[in-house]
Amino acid sequence: MAKYHLEIYTRPTCSDCQDLKKFLEDHRIPHKQYDLAKQPAKEEDLKKITRSRIVPALVFSDPSLLRLVRKPKSMIGFERNKDEIKRLLNVG
Repeated sequence: MAKYHLEIYTRPTCSDCQDLKKFLEDHRIPHKQYDLAKQPAKEEDLKKITRSRIVPALVFSDPSLLRLVRKPKSMIGFERNKDEIKRLLNVG
């Protein structure tokens, strides 16, 4: 079982978003993607979770029953968080 469920919030004009999507694809990491250009209503969810509109935003939630109690872990930006993302996703 995966350690986390991953959701990402992106925009097509964001180069860091494109790098993140390529990284996830290259490592075959399952995730749910929200393209805010195509799904503008998801922007409200993004603001609730991260208190920001900045993308890419990553939201890691616990896949176990504890997800009901634990707040999801979120971060903004791919390149500056790459090492932490690799650690959370158990990618070498």
